[in-house]
Amino acid sequence: MRVLLLGGAGFIGLHLARRLLADGHAVTLVDDFSRGRRDRDLEGMPLDVRDADLTDPASYRALEHGWDQIYLLAAVVGVRNVERLPARVLRVNTLALMHLLDWIRPGEPLFYASTSEAYAGGVTAGLVPVPTPESVPLVIEDVAAPRFSYAISKLHGEAAVLHGAHAVVGRFHNVYGPRMGADHVIPELALRALRGENPFRLYGGEQTRAFCHVEDAVEAMVRLMATPAAFGRIVHIGDDTEETTVSDLAKLVLRLAGQDPVIDPVPAPAGSVARRCPDISLLRELTGFEPRVPLEEGVRRTFDWYRRISPGA
Repeated sequence: MRVLLLGGAGFIGLHLARRLLADGHAVTLVDDFSRGRRDRDLEGMPLDVRDADLTDPASYRALEHGWDQIYLLAAVVGVRNVERLPARVLRVNTLALMHLLDWIRPGEPLFYASTSEAYAGGVTAGLVPVPTPESVPLVIEDVAAPRFSYAISKLHGEAAVLHGAHAVVGRFHNVYGPRMGADHVIPELALRALRGENPFRLYGGEQTRAFCHVEDAVEAMVRLMATPAAFGRIVHIGDDTEETTVSDLAKLVLRLAGQDPVIDPVPAPAGSVARRCPDISLLRELTGFEPRVPLEEGVRRTFDWYRRISPGA
């Protein structure tokens, strides 16, 4: 197949590109490299790489048609970006998608990357069960709160693609792995452990999460795009087989780092939900998917990658 990855130089995109190439497909990757990187991982892959700003409609006009699959992964993500630059989050995430919908041809298969942040307001308000199915009501508690800008942009995107394209919407739940930057909990814990922080600040240690290794997430994406019944649906991508507290996750990371610091417990960041876990029954029903990477193994692989790239580690 000929596959187009929009925003493919970032975290999930590069792992997906590697998988698609291993499966024998030709992959074209488009990115503005505001978050993705032209590093050895990218340069060592036989990709057609194009530098373009997807908020500019001219970038789409420069692309040919005839793709067997298209994945839209381009977005401004990360809690720090969302809280500091909510207007940019809304602008970039909305324009990149709307210009795509103006350009895409009827019937071209599209995967749209969405987020579990869609449920944050409902969980906090006590309206949404955990584990969470796709069928629950979605709540934005305060449209003026910067924290909700990412969820708002993605909910707009979900509605737009489901009404305007032949698309699968994948709501990602706490996907992690090598090359995911430093703004998410697992790499953030790993990098602080590698620096030997002591006392070790632990934010929201009582909160629970269900993490999904990026190899499992990519497997789910590939299966969904090969499943006709998945099109026109919103489907969770995650791992509901293991939940962990942030405290136990930190203990695992510190053990991998060979560190035993004094733990300094502090409150969770404002707006973060107490528990997050997807119900992936629909993904199983549609594709037969089952997570394969246990949490401890996935965290070890991720920690080892960050240890290799961390100066002085």
